[in-house]
Amino acid sequence: MLLFSPRFSRSTNAPYALLLPNIRSIPTMSLSSSSPSTLPLQQDSKEAQVLKYHNQTKHSFRNYARGPHGLDWANQPNPFRRFDSAPLVPLLHPPPPDQTPPPYSSVFLNLPPPKPVSKSTISQLFFDSLAISAWKTTGFSTWSLRVNPSSGNLHPTESYIIAPAIDSVSDSAFVAHYAPKEHSLEVRAEISSGFLPKFLPKDSFLIGFSSIFWREAWKYGERAFRYCNHDVGHAIAAVAMAAAELGWDVKILDGLGYEDLKKLMGLEIYPEFEIPARPVKGKFPVIEFEHPDCVLVVFPNGAGEFSVNYRELSSAISRFPELNWKGKPNVLSREHVCWDIIYRTAEAVKKPLMIEHKFSVHPFQSSKLFSENSYKGLTVSEVVRKRRSAVDMDGVHVMQRDTFYQMLLHCLPSGSQNGGKQGRQLALPFRVLSWDCEVHAVLFVHKVAGLPSGLYFLVRNEDHFDDLKKSTRSNFKWAKPDGCPDDLPLYELTRGDFQDLAERISCHQDIASDGCFSLGMVAHFERTLQNKSAWMYPRLFWETGVLGQVLYLEAHAVGISATGIGCYFDDAVHELLGLTGSSFQSLYHFTVGSPVLDKRIMSLPAYPGPGIDS
Repeated sequence: MLLFSPRFSRSTNAPYALLLPNIRSIPTMSLSSSSPSTLPLQQDSKEAQVLKYHNQTKHSFRNYARGPHGLDWANQPNPFRRFDSAPLVPLLHPPPPDQTPPPYSSVFLNLPPPKPVSKSTISQLFFDSLAISAWKTTGFSTWSLRVNPSSGNLHPTESYIIAPAIDSVSDSAFVAHYAPKEHSLEVRAEISSGFLPKFLPKDSFLIGFSSIFWREAWKYGERAFRYCNHDVGHAIAAVAMAAAELGWDVKILDGLGYEDLKKLMGLEIYPEFEIPARPVKGKFPVIEFEHPDCVLVVFPNGAGEFSVNYRELSSAISRFPELNWKGKPNVLSREHVCWDIIYRTAEAVKKPLMIEHKFSVHPFQSSKLFSENSYKGLTVSEVVRKRRSAVDMDGVHVMQRDTFYQMLLHCLPSGSQNGGKQGRQLALPFRVLSWDCEVHAVLFVHKVAGLPSGLYFLVRNEDHFDDLKKSTRSNFKWAKPDGCPDDLPLYELTRGDFQDLAERISCHQDIASDGCFSLGMVAHFERTLQNKSAWMYPRLFWETGVLGQVLYLEAHAVGISATGIGCYFDDAVHELLGLTGSSFQSLYHFTVGSPVLDKRIMSLPAYPGPGIDS
């Protein structure tokens, strides 16, 4: 995932009017640095803290969010967490399949029959979702890449498995940390054999995620909390896609609270710390703690509807601190910078236990296959393990219109609705999420054959359509483009050459203009926080990460590439669309096109790696 460092930006004093294409229908825009809230919030409320963080960490043409003035290479965090003295169980490196795996595009139509839970299938799940995918080397530098993308390749996301006894892994049910460098499990505790069967269907297990904010903050400062949550979303989708090839379904157990997750993954090992009043530099090993994000239940396709009693589940988890936890977390850096607003916001978004939360498994909804010939016949494993974040686009490649439409059809949360509305998360991989879709996409179309260059909008929850139309510029067309499938809610807003504007809005990065198209993910923001709570803030970023993962995989499946863009001028996007206030906010950018490969960089196999930590 590409994230631009403000240190290398080209400054500009040009007003927005000079950044726009020659389109008279879009008037001059004024400079601003934040979108004021329109909701009556108590000054010390959790929602107020979230809005403060969101506005304070926006980039603008005049200034960037606060971050380090340079990179402290001596204290670059170790990207690999290990628990010293915890038993290490090597996983298998999947052999060539004894039968042809289903093509990538087929898992969007239906899931294959479920495979049994075994060391082999658990190994494949991690290998195709969170493992090392390759090592890169040039000169004296060597670094790893992973199947799941990460902001700046810094990987703040840690993962855990809570599973029944598995032959050749553990004789007892267990909690383990996944060590991607070794492709191994660090068994941290043994649990009761009756824990999982009491609450979940047979052959089910849990995958948990946590975030180490320091890994991102080392480079990106205060904006790091956003990027950590993008990465959680990418990891969620990575697991959902790898599970799909094995015939497994995945769903967030979103009724559990922060304290439940902390106990479940054994994260009480980290001490609490007092948040300073301002950014402070020094030795703060305590900020290398792991913030529990979420836990997923992985279960066999066809298990049917089942309920989860969150009150009893939480009660059972409350006894986890009494387990014999093994392993001490390694130290990641010698010195640190504590960006206080990150940790205040992390406190504000802690979710309480919600015993009334209804766990639902909706029937699998297939996505429309509009242009099967667009795909290259790769399997899920081939696509996910070959995925790379492009660092440059050739500026030449032209995408076919049907390929463009096919990619967007796989970005729809509800799949093929045959006249029904988009909104509920029913299709792969969005069905993993427990809330209705809150994220849309504004697209800058540059090079798509048969589609005029211009600004387009993908409405991913059609209940928001009227609000979007009222909130954006009155002279936008909102017209379906030629050849667009009936059940793809894509709308042309205005035509023109938006390449220069896409580049400038994305922190002057050429990659936003040199692809076939780029986009900004626009979330239904303030009302969502009001209706649910501050804990929904990171979940909006998770949803953008899930959408971003689909864009990555779709690009590679059709033979090109993509990259996430975390550095963009937030309110420039809003003003381009005519958005005011915080009803809708842009949370993530992306670009898709044909990559330019750097021939100076050599690829090495993922395993065995070169034996270094970075």
